[in-house]
Amino acid sequence: MISLTKKLLSVALLTATAFASAQPKFPDGTIKLIVPFAAGGGVDNAARLLAKQMQTNLNVSMVVENKPGASGTIGAKFVQASPADGQTLLFSASTHALTKLVMANPPYDPLTDFSYVARVGEAPLLMVIAPTLPQSKLKEVMDAAKQNPDKWTAGLPALGAASHLATLMFAKEGNLNLTMTAYKGTAPALTDVAGGHSQILIDSIISLQSMAKAGKVKPIIVTSAKRSSVMPNVPTASESGYPKFVTESWYGIWAPKGTPDDRVQFLNKAANEAVRQLTKSGAFEQLGIEPIVESVDDFKKYTGKYINENAELLKGAGFKPE
Repeated sequence: MISLTKKLLSVALLTATAFASAQPKFPDGTIKLIVPFAAGGGVDNAARLLAKQMQTNLNVSMVVENKPGASGTIGAKFVQASPADGQTLLFSASTHALTKLVMANPPYDPLTDFSYVARVGEAPLLMVIAPTLPQSKLKEVMDAAKQNPDKWTAGLPALGAASHLATLMFAKEGNLNLTMTAYKGTAPALTDVAGGHSQILIDSIISLQSMAKAGKVKPIIVTSAKRSSVMPNVPTASESGYPKFVTESWYGIWAPKGTPDDRVQFLNKAANEAVRQLTKSGAFEQLGIEPIVESVDDFKKYTGKYINENAELLKGAGFKPE
């Protein structure tokens, strides 16, 4: 009897060992981080910083691939269609969360067609105007745009982006009939403002600070609740007399729907640890990013709330999906 019991235990142990060894190792090989925007922008810079730190921590190759186009949906669709093994991830901005609100025929539902991994940071937006314009304060810009609406145009780097929402808030706060022009990204919109072809641009401070510090565009305000450490001399909208004009961009990681929960949790912890180290080293601060460390569930809840709040803003502005 004892011998039989030992044999059964041995068989069970061998079976368990064989099963464990048959499970695919994770991460197994290169992890791809897909950025759905062009290289060199704010989202891309944040992604590369995080990928480098995660690569060091995990001792696996992390490759950032840019797949821009269609307000970020080309890259996101690529990730959605990838194997749900946690090896191909999407790194995007808050733009991703609002896809259904700003597109007439969205290719996916960002709330239900992806696995949430981690929200890693947020950054204030910076408002800049053409350098030759005489205005230097937010109220002056609002007054001028109200008095001569035909002479003021705001650039939109992408529909549904934080910049788009902030521009709508700006128009609402100033009761402006503001002309808005959509661009294919931040770079062409910024170039037009620097050249005086467009007058206003509101976008992530990560993307605009270099040109603003160089005097090629004129900074007016940041949209965060407090001043940014990377441009401490620029006042907030609240300080400028508009306490409701507060909004920020944020950045997160998603995986294909159906990615095993243990892999999602592993990636969440890895991303959170990378954020902690980038915060400690000051690397995030240099870009103007405020770190976020939170659970997968917190990320989901935050996104649902964010979508609901901005649905009201878009509706109130009379925005119609294109």
